[in-house]
Amino acid sequence: MRTILLAGAGLAVLAWSAWAQTPEERLTASRAAAGQLTQQLGAELRKELAAGGPAQAIGVCRNLAPEIAGRLSRQMGARVARVSLKTRNPLLGTPDAWEQRVLADFDRRAAAGDKPEALEVSEVVTEPAGRYFRYMKAIPVQPLCLTCHGAKDSIAAEVAERIAQEYPHDRAVGYSPGQIRGAVTVKQRLAE
Repeated sequence: MRTILLAGAGLAVLAWSAWAQTPEERLTASRAAAGQLTQQLGAELRKELAAGGPAQAIGVCRNLAPEIAGRLSRQMGARVARVSLKTRNPLLGTPDAWEQRVLADFDRRAAAGDKPEALEVSEVVTEPAGRYFRYMKAIPVQPLCLTCHGAKDSIAAEVAERIAQEYPHDRAVGYSPGQIRGAVTVKQRLAE
């Protein structure tokens, strides 16, 4: 397997657009992309929380997460995004039918005792527009997530106000540690 490294925050992502033909190569590249997205976002979130507090940190998820996902998408030649059954930003986080099924399965598996951080799925699917490699990696709720995604009555007033301003259609609250907040999703069209 020939490796093409894409630099970013000290991590490498395998790009597959021209050469990753095997399921193993696609899976390796997808795992790397999911890891890079969550690690970069987590690092930026912790940095902003320390510098400006929780209300300021909302901008990291609102602005930086789509930028990181967009950069990874361009580097990989595939769509890389975050999705959830309870979206905060429905324009960017609404799952398609396949993603909804996988997220529901992740929820069932986590409730049954599977480790949320180990939940992932990959497969090749046929859709009306063609064949695609699909991958999803669960995003488990961490204690830090509860600052903005916990029970409504536990979210600080300043944070709740900022969320209401930035996300008027927010549904992404009421979580507890160990639940599935959403997932990183990767979708790449395959040659016919």
